[in-house]
Amino acid sequence: MGLIRRRLTAACAVVVAAGMLSLGGPAVGQASAAAASCGGTRVKTYGFATGELRVYKSRQYVCAMTVARRPGVRQTMRVSVQARGSRAAVDSGTYTRHAGPVTVYALNRCVRVAGSVATKSTASGWILC
Repeated sequence: MGLIRRRLTAACAVVVAAGMLSLGGPAVGQASAAAASCGGTRVKTYGFATGELRVYKSRQYVCAMTVARRPGVRQTMRVSVQARGSRAAVDSGTYTRHAGPVTVYALNRCVRVAGSVATKSTASGWILC
């Protein structure tokens, strides 16, 4: 009788865990956090007084985002990425944590990035050539 009860309890635990994940249990927070970042590998970070500009690269794309040093405070933020020969992709507005991610196609092309939080900013020259 004890063996049957243990197997039944284990089966119920699996069903409850699967139900929580499908109904938006703990995995929901991880999915939204993953959507708020760039794909690829972080290749450069430019720090400045009020935040940092993070640059990521995958094989064909370059992505950037500006992250505030003091998250939670609503402030003006901006991030831009420009592949050589193309127009800049920009995200700007009033945010609490970050501006971006902004992604551009940059296979075999140099890019330049810029970011700002409040009144402080940073920019690169042509990089990743």
